[in-house]
Amino acid sequence: MYKRIRDLREDNDFTQSHIAKVLNCSQQAYSNYELGQRDIPTDILIELSKFYNVSVDYILGITDNPKITK
Repeated sequence: MYKRIRDLREDNDFTQSHIAKVLNCSQQAYSNYELGQRDIPTDILIELSKFYNVSVDYILGITDNPKITK
């Protein structure tokens, strides 16, 4: 999952600082999420899912399909 959030950020040409602002956390905290040094809280996973318009399952690596299914 950590590689997925980094790849999503890089694929969209965002900096860690930008995503940290979106998530209302520090750049260091976000960096720790990407490096796997800190577990990603559920509310942050949900916000990332909404921001990138992908499913939480995709971020977690449960599926390779990024589309949100209903």
